[in-house]
Amino acid sequence: MNQILQRRSLGRLILAASMLLAGAAAFVRPAHAADEAPDALVKRLSTDVLDTIKADKSIKAGDVGKIMQLVDSKIMPNVNFQRMTASAVGPAWRQATPEQQQRLQEEFKKLLVRTYAGALDQVSDQTVSVRPFRGSPDDKEVLVRTEVRGSGDPVQLDYRLEKTPGEAGGWKIYNLNVLGVWLVDTYRSQFAQEISAKGIDGLIAKLVERNRLNGKK
Repeated sequence: MNQILQRRSLGRLILAASMLLAGAAAFVRPAHAADEAPDALVKRLSTDVLDTIKADKSIKAGDVGKIMQLVDSKIMPNVNFQRMTASAVGPAWRQATPEQQQRLQEEFKKLLVRTYAGALDQVSDQTVSVRPFRGSPDDKEVLVRTEVRGSGDPVQLDYRLEKTPGEAGGWKIYNLNVLGVWLVDTYRSQFAQEISAKGIDGLIAKLVERNRLNGKK
């Protein structure tokens, strides 16, 4: 039982850390980031973000304001968050107005940050190892598998990335898997129930309420 709890706890920690992914991009961002291989990108950012959390006491303590600032300034350039939110919302995303879509993205981001901020104090001696990558130069979407190693058993953490065009393009994360569970899939089932009962506006209201309650913890 203790081992199961340990793995769940570490899973929450790694999911929290993944929400800060790219936190160190401002410090060591390659001049040709668009040409960086997806497995190299994940390895660099995963290692850098763990080091960043370890070095910043306020982030490690779960300072939501500072974490949100870091997310806005450093993470969003490396994540296709619109695709992530759209996938979580499901088919109803296409019927949502631009204003509703924007609200959904804002509240979903707050939900993720506030839900997992409290796990950051568990960051200690973790390191990231990227498993052998089987992508090809022509791939537009890839899967990068990693393991996070610490004091307990290794924890599986996988990333789905897409290649985006343009000068500011490159590989961007749009989903992640912790301990065999895909983040987007987990929220899709929750969101579908709320949308079925109360529509898009009902889902937005639910997210606002959950964020308000999380903010009081």
